Amino acid sequence: MIVPDVSQNAAAVADHYDELDPVYRRVWGEHVHHGLWATGRETPAEAVEALVHAVGDRLRLMPGEACVDIGCGYGSTARQLALTHKVSVTGLTLSAEQARYAAAHPVPGVDIHLRDWLANGLSDASAAAAWAIESSEHMVDKQAFFAEAHRVLAPGGRLVVCAWLAETGASGWKVRHLLEPICREGRLPSMGMREDYEAMAMAAGFAIDDYEDVSQRVARTWTICARRLVKALLVDREIRRLALGGRNRISVLSFPRLILAYRTGAMRYGIFTLSKAR
Repeated sequence: MIVPDVSQNAAAVADHYDELDPVYRRVWGEHVHHGLWATGRETPAEAVEALVHAVGDRLRLMPGEACVDIGCGYGSTARQLALTHKVSVTGLTLSAEQARYAAAHPVPGVDIHLRDWLANGLSDASAAAAWAIESSEHMVDKQAFFAEAHRVLAPGGRLVVCAWLAETGASGWKVRHLLEPICREGRLPSMGMREDYEAMAMAAGFAIDDYEDVSQRVARTWTICARRLVKALLVDREIRRLALGGRNRISVLSFPRLILAYRTGAMRYGIFTLSKAR
């Protein structure tokens, strides 16, 4: 497990997304997660939606099921899956700005809450399916993240986790110059390896049904975001202010490190498909 030299907590994560809200929506989009390319000819928007479809397919969502979006961001993934699979979704985010945006874009069956997943208040066995797309990284206690998911899911429930992962056995320079700074700059309390996630999931009671490393299919996300950021810096005064003078400015300027982390293999992107026993 990679742990940054500066401790991160839920308040720091919330502040990060609240302050950089205009930057993220301009540079990364409403989904705030990677795109998934199959042919390489997809537009960035199509690739982002493809990742959502991949999650929905792995969850085998059925109409009428109650679902949970753990770390839902602006609620875009929850809205997409609710509309395409006819399910109801409860989403949780730490960011007040994200919750405000979600409230301004309502969809029937989607309910977004400003709440920490580690104190989610949801009932035992109340959901048939849950997903966490690039949110487990922000959890201070990742073992509790899995334990809460297991508690909230009904017997037979499914969980899909899309996660930023550290390369297994990453060399010292990759940890010092890429992985640890990415954790610090991105407000990640820690970054686990595949083996860490699988061990924590099994300790919480999950069966591991599948794992797929899609690093090469998502990596171009950061070159696209970097180009968008450069363009925004040139034309948008508010973006310049946040990127160059805000409290979380170091996060905005870390895109080259993320590009290099993927190209060197220091960082991986994995999709875990898990299930709770019936």
